[in-house]
Amino acid sequence: MKISTKGRYGLRALIDLAINMESENVSIKAISERQSISERYLEQIFSLLRKAGIILGRKGAQGGYILGKEPKDLTIIDILKVLEGDSIFIDINDKEENDLEAFINKNLWKDINLIIRDYFTSITLEDLVDNYKKSKDNIIYYI
Repeated sequence: MKISTKGRYGLRALIDLAINMESENVSIKAISERQSISERYLEQIFSLLRKAGIILGRKGAQGGYILGKEPKDLTIIDILKVLEGDSIFIDINDKEENDLEAFINKNLWKDINLIIRDYFTSITLEDLVDNYKKSKDNIIYYI
């Protein structure tokens, strides 16, 4: 399993969006600047997220993006499946070569895939936003 930059940047952008959309629609440019992610790459990511209904786009002078669902209703598995497809899971060869391969598929790879799915299903975008905000509250600045 490997999460690509599309998945990692997409999660960063969605957390940024969730934090900053409280006051207004958020532009790709603003997210790009805050997160140091190329605008063009974010446009590609946001296109996938918009098609899946995870975000909504608004046109015009006050345009930008907002979440299409409440952060508590967006699980990380929902987001990663849109951005990564099924590549977040270990690919299991359906045409097993022999009994040992069948055994490993059943007793290792399928179990790992279930653990990954259950873990990413148990975390919501709201969880990540809340944990991020808490981590920022604990920072003490010294002058």
